[in-house]
Amino acid sequence: MGAQLIRAEEAVHPRPIWCVTPQNWREIAGGIPAPATAFAEASGFKGEPGALLVLPAADGTIAGVLFGVEETPRDPLAFGKLATSLPAGDYAIAHAPADPRLAAIGFLLGGYRFTRYRKRNGADIRLVVPEGVDAGAVLRTAEAVALTRDLVNTPANDLGPAEIEAAVRVLAARFGAQVNVTAGDDLLAANFPLVHAVGRASPRVPRLIDLTWGDPNARKVTLVGKGVAFDTGGLDIKPSSGMLLMKKDMGGAANAIGLAQMIMARNLPVRLRLIVPAVENAIDGSAFRPGDIFPSRKGLTVEIGNTDAEGRLILADALSLADEEAPELLIDFATLTGAARVALGPELPPAYTDDETLAANLARHGAAEADPSWRLPLWRPYAAMLDGKIADLNNAPGGGFAGSITAALFLQRFVERAGAWLHLDIYAWNPSSRPGRPEGGEAQTIRALDALIAERFGG
Repeated sequence: MGAQLIRAEEAVHPRPIWCVTPQNWREIAGGIPAPATAFAEASGFKGEPGALLVLPAADGTIAGVLFGVEETPRDPLAFGKLATSLPAGDYAIAHAPADPRLAAIGFLLGGYRFTRYRKRNGADIRLVVPEGVDAGAVLRTAEAVALTRDLVNTPANDLGPAEIEAAVRVLAARFGAQVNVTAGDDLLAANFPLVHAVGRASPRVPRLIDLTWGDPNARKVTLVGKGVAFDTGGLDIKPSSGMLLMKKDMGGAANAIGLAQMIMARNLPVRLRLIVPAVENAIDGSAFRPGDIFPSRKGLTVEIGNTDAEGRLILADALSLADEEAPELLIDFATLTGAARVALGPELPPAYTDDETLAANLARHGAAEADPSWRLPLWRPYAAMLDGKIADLNNAPGGGFAGSITAALFLQRFVERAGAWLHLDIYAWNPSSRPGRPEGGEAQTIRALDALIAERFGG
């Protein structure tokens, strides 16, 4: 069961949690039973951020918990530490942190465990929903993040293109959405040549998954997610060390699926579309080669400079499809470039858009939700790097400069009609555990975007 949120009337003798700082610790101690205060003093507790102390009662039970926080928290999800550090039982916040809503979200996100292959024993810790916090909204968020993390954490032998499709179909059945799938050689007939080229070498056939939900006449929001179930690099094969995390190369699809669930669970008044090109970049005699040239759905020809730059190829066809109906908002998610991680690290995804209002709102909601991104420029002069020698575009410019920017500029060539376009070059992975963020697959930017879309489109 792990970490749970409960209503006050469901709690059984909840133990108080006092959120304290080094500055207010002694003031708050006045409301704590004297024996417990004496224990805290003897233990040298000073209220440092992240410090946790379980206080004993005179009868040997738990009198309460002291948890060190910051007055202006640098990490509003720090409450996630409690989901794995407290003894089993029910708890209630007696002295609230700066943002009780994010504390509740952090608590649930910190309690996430991926248990498909190994049972993980943990204490059942139940937290009373803080006063004024919408428990339904917090649970909705935690559920979508857990779905995203589960998909990313699942190894490629159990999550190929067909299983990504199955996950979308489960979502569609739950919310009454429609799904259309184009697979295998039908991709050529339907004019998705780049999706076909990247995935044709795998025995697990490539596919284009297309979900629609909501009133067809409502304002259009379209999500596109890179669904590379595993990336060997193709004929430009990765070293073994480079393949160790390639089960997460469908992290863009996982995040798009997670955000789609959030939008539908809110029942927002939009026409939602979710497009996932799902492939495995494998190697056999039919694998696409460096130097090959392919048409794209949009009609632009693409010269293959590197078969390990396959994500932008499948996204090109998917974005072209999405752009054809001119959605008001078009967002794509992709674990696209190592250059993004070199520039900004694993915790801060680059965001690309020419829409100043969208960029400002994303930054604002990212800060409010502790779900950040950082805007990088669509620097026009670098577009010349993408020029092909005998085709319209090259998918992998030589030289290695500005790799995340040139990838974004490549994708931008396939978007013309959308009212606003946002590209997110996410990592989708926590390389080590932090409060609220266990090591492994991660949802990045979708909590911020859920708030942004709800504000923009109503709901």
